[in-house]
Amino acid sequence: MNENLPPCPECSGVYTYEMGSLLVCPECGHEWSASAEAAGEAGDGGEKVIRDSVGNVLADGDTVTVVKTLKVKGSPTGIKAGTKVRNIRLVDGVDGHDIDCKVDGFGPMQLKSSVVKKA
Repeated sequence: MNENLPPCPECSGVYTYEMGSLLVCPECGHEWSASAEAAGEAGDGGEKVIRDSVGNVLADGDTVTVVKTLKVKGSPTGIKAGTKVRNIRLVDGVDGHDIDCKVDGFGPMQLKSSVVKKA
């Protein structure tokens, strides 16, 4: 293992390796670009940009639409695809849940940006 390679940004695993132009974590399977890692270390001072499932940049207060049906623990029904969620707040959540919101009929919860589309 190369001592100069950064740990995995997803799981913080230290066993990363290079595969072509990508860095790969064998523990969680996450792949990322080495150039993106170098840009992050440059410290440009910008905040982390959160994008929805189709690549649109999200911001606090946006309205999003859920793109796939989601199962919810403790609920017999899930959140159906097409449900609109208003006034989202972007957070640094646990396990990739980076949107804090209130879903009608379910209450406050966190969603992943990969399952929503900007409305």
